[in-house]
Amino acid sequence: MTIIALIMIFFFIILMIIMNILPLINNHKFKDREKASPFECGFDPFMTNRINFSIHFFIISLMFLIFDIEITLILPLPILFHMMNFNSWLMMTLTLLILLIIGLILEWKENSMEWK
Repeated sequence: MTIIALIMIFFFIILMIIMNILPLINNHKFKDREKASPFECGFDPFMTNRINFSIHFFIISLMFLIFDIEITLILPLPILFHMMNFNSWLMMTLTLLILLIIGLILEWKENSMEWK
């Protein structure tokens, strides 16, 4: 190995040791109620433990998450067009689009896309 690689390995080992020791040194012994609670804007965690949660809101958030994943799968398709055989690219693209359309139809039939 070169000297630069050894220096980088040594640096990261020292950094790892420091990051493991710092929480032990910086241990807060006095935690009050506000510091021990999670913070979320508009959310009061000091009420009851069980808060009613809308399942419809959860389904909408899952659809947005799946939409983001779909976008990450669709974005590389134009780049792959130049790297792959046309027939392979076409089959892959059509398979992905058919799966997305089937998912859209299922969500539409369940009326999960309507905000009530």
